[in-house]
Amino acid sequence: MNLTMKDQLTCTVTGKEYPKENLTKGTSLRKPLLNLIQTDHPHFDESSWINNSSLNEYRKKYLEDMVKEEYGNLDQMEKDVISSITKNEILSTNVEEDMTVDLTTSQRISDYIASFGGSWTFIISFFSFIIVWILINMWMLRTNSFDPYPFILLNLILSCLAAIQAPIIMMSQNRKEDKDRKRSENDFKINLKAELEIRLLHDKIDHVIMHQNQKLLEIQQLQMDYMAEVLKEVKSNR
Repeated sequence: MNLTMKDQLTCTVTGKEYPKENLTKGTSLRKPLLNLIQTDHPHFDESSWINNSSLNEYRKKYLEDMVKEEYGNLDQMEKDVISSITKNEILSTNVEEDMTVDLTTSQRISDYIASFGGSWTFIISFFSFIIVWILINMWMLRTNSFDPYPFILLNLILSCLAAIQAPIIMMSQNRKEDKDRKRSENDFKINLKAELEIRLLHDKIDHVIMHQNQKLLEIQQLQMDYMAEVLKEVKSNR
């Protein structure tokens, strides 16, 4: 169905015509946002219309100014938060799943070794191995032991194991620290988005209350005018 000329309104910002459902009137805008638009378009007022695309750009600029006032210059995380608000996107992500999917084979092995090396299974197994090694060389092979006391070969094996195990565990710990960092960044984004949206919500509520009060005052004034006319008629009829 084609739109008629009555369905088209002119955007004060761009000077182009748009369908009415794609426009927003100045009376429905919050005062700070209206003032921001007026800095670029002084002739824009509450009776003017602005297209939704341009309005979203000014909303984004309004949020950027709000964050700059609190935190200074914007970094990439804060820009992502503002973009998610203007586009109505969900910002929270599952960091655990994202980092688990991208693991290489060596990273998975290092995680398994670090997990196994810090378990009671490893501790009990390793102590059992040492005890068996000592018993074999001290009792079962008294005259022809392959590693007599003070067990130099065993010390060499233990040193090699510690030298290999330490960097592998560090690799796993570094990746866990990176995961914690990404998790904290994600929490910061969510908290910042929630704070900005709460502020916007407060502005919207204040705007609605202000307009409601104006409407109530207008209604009250009309009632008083009507009562005054009624009193005049009553007095004239006496």
